[in-house]
Amino acid sequence: MRVISGEFGGRRLQAVPGNKTRPTTDKVKENLFNILGPYFSGGTVLDLFAGTGGLGIEAVSRGMDAAVLVDRQGAAIKVIHHNVAVTKVPDRFTIVHATASAYLQRAVGTIQFDLVFLDPPYAQQKIVETITDLAHDGLLTPGAQIVAETDTKVAYPDVPGFSLRRQVTYGITELAIFQYEGDAAE
Repeated sequence: MRVISGEFGGRRLQAVPGNKTRPTTDKVKENLFNILGPYFSGGTVLDLFAGTGGLGIEAVSRGMDAAVLVDRQGAAIKVIHHNVAVTKVPDRFTIVHATASAYLQRAVGTIQFDLVFLDPPYAQQKIVETITDLAHDGLLTPGAQIVAETDTKVAYPDVPGFSLRRQVTYGITELAIFQYEGDAAE
């Protein structure tokens, strides 16, 4: 596993030991960033189920200003610290050891995100609920993109305030890219 492109391109990232995390493969990561746009000009990214931190690190490598990397597992947090150290710019990353819901409750009123990665454990997928909460709680900038990585069994209903820009499948993994169109309460 490595950073594919940008400022930290080619740097090797550590994986979380065991089978409690499912890191995004380099192939899926490269395709994802080709869809999103290969490079960014600033902004803040949230990697809500960060695992190794690889998606957030890749986004910063490609031009995002900063990343918040959240995971509930101690082993993942240890790996994220190691992987952030590989970038040699740890001040661009905030590492949070918490559940997704606990972090989101604390973040209300303090930060907004331009890009959000949601890669929850396949058995605990609450994508629609999570992106609705992000919008309702004012955690998204206008036009923010949300990337959900799930298994292929997830069907997305229309989500008020969001457009589903694209869905692509890679084996058992499906990527859904949503764009925030404004306040879901409008």
